[in-house]
Amino acid sequence: MKTLRHIVGTAALLSVVGLSAPPCVAAPRTITGQVIKVADGDTLTLRNTRGKKIRVRLVGIDAPEKCQPFGQHSRASLAELALGRHARVEVVEVDRYGRSVGLVRTGDDGETLNRIQLRRGLAWVYARYNRDASLHALAREARNARRGLWADERPVEPWRWRRQYPGGKGCRR
Repeated sequence: MKTLRHIVGTAALLSVVGLSAPPCVAAPRTITGQVIKVADGDTLTLRNTRGKKIRVRLVGIDAPEKCQPFGQHSRASLAELALGRHARVEVVEVDRYGRSVGLVRTGDDGETLNRIQLRRGLAWVYARYNRDASLHALAREARNARRGLWADERPVEPWRWRRQYPGGKGCRR
């Protein structure tokens, strides 16, 4: 039986020689560019070197909606971390909305913006889509310290907010 390392290595080798990987293997992909827009606390847009705009969703986290308590604070945090900066995205998948979903870095220290948003208490671990068990410890640390949205007596998870206010009804005034 082939190991995952062998399969991924084979996919990378095939792409170097100009062949495509077998359909069941997704070759790892990294995209880079300048962050030109921050939509909310877990979604941004970057422009690559060819000028193409690429929407990116931070994998493993879910930030408050814009009109939800702490939504603007979460967006401002991500803007401070990323807007106008060069970013590197390790794409994990492309979601149903066509966004690249991945780990986003803007610095050389290796820390992802995904983890920073959790540590600041400005996002939840999105358990439904998360594959990194270490994110739970960051969220627990922020919650215990009552940082960010954890200062609220009863913070509401964004996925519940969206269910409660479909189509953004909670944002209308």
